[in-house]
Amino acid sequence: MGAYIVRRLLLMIPTLLAIMVINFVIIQIAPGGPVEQVISQLTGVGSDITERVTRTGTSETLTSTRSDGNRSKYRGAQGLDPDFIKALEKQFGFDQPLHHRFITMMKNYLVFDFGESFFRDRKVVDLVLDKMPVSISLGIWTTLLAYLISIPLGIAKAVRDGSRFDVWSSIVVIVGMAIPAFLFAVFLLVFFAGGSYLDWFPLAGLTSENWDTLSWWGQITDYLWHITLPVIAMTIGGFATLAMLTKNSFLDQINQQYVLTARAKGLSQSRVLYGHVFRNAMLIVIAGFPGAFVGILFTGSLLIEIIFSLDGLGLLGFEAAFKRDYPVMFGALFFFSLLGLVMNLIGDLTYTVVDPRIDFEGREV
Repeated sequence: MGAYIVRRLLLMIPTLLAIMVINFVIIQIAPGGPVEQVISQLTGVGSDITERVTRTGTSETLTSTRSDGNRSKYRGAQGLDPDFIKALEKQFGFDQPLHHRFITMMKNYLVFDFGESFFRDRKVVDLVLDKMPVSISLGIWTTLLAYLISIPLGIAKAVRDGSRFDVWSSIVVIVGMAIPAFLFAVFLLVFFAGGSYLDWFPLAGLTSENWDTLSWWGQITDYLWHITLPVIAMTIGGFATLAMLTKNSFLDQINQQYVLTARAKGLSQSRVLYGHVFRNAMLIVIAGFPGAFVGILFTGSLLIEIIFSLDGLGLLGFEAAFKRDYPVMFGALFFFSLLGLVMNLIGDLTYTVVDPRIDFEGREV
């Protein structure tokens, strides 16, 4: 097992490098970069971006016009002094060749230097750490709740396949799969968060404003009070898909020859189900855990964060992509790519816990 772990860790290096190279090239050549973002906001005198540009000492060129008649490579830059454009390029690092910028970025990442946001005047690490509690809370609780509901439900549906319980529970599952999480979130807000009906839960935020003054028990209660509706909204779609996956996996194993043999030997239903079927059927469920967790942690929570006014990593990444804040974009990409690779390794190692017969030592990566 030790050799397999080492091989997987070494394989992460070229995999992560390939992910960063592909995304770096695509994002860098896409139109609407940070230079164009600044240019498009120059008419908003006093804006945050304009103030940052002013501090670079190039504000006197903002209203200068070009007389040479040449076109700028940046959209909307006609009429601006070329020296000002060059100053912007230097400020954002675009005065260097593409490969040089990438090599410099990766060297900094090796020492965990993710740079500073272009438009927030804060380090990327500080921004990520500030948003992490929200996304971690959503990811852990949603994944935990989805698995706690889906696995017992899927097993019960497989054992009672074709029964009234299976039919009615399938209707619930289908409804859960059909309703998008964000739509269910709006429904929860309207009915339970001070909309037209009940006012049982807070409308926004992860904690109350007086959270620091509460006792430790009050802080836990307040936190759970705020996180209830977002977690329920995110769990709906996840639990439905996972429940059907669990049912189908168990049905496939129940019909195998070794199960018929075990029953013929007189083993009880629970002994056959949990002693033989469980570890084989759970392999496919475990295989989807890393991707599910990372997806919930980052992309899956974006709309939920917006609806419930939760300032997490999903919203941070979306805003960075919208504003072309490259340090935040690439820092988040590096972090989540690395997290995804590590979670895949953990998923493989979990296989051996469920089924000790699996041996990765003889497997070629």
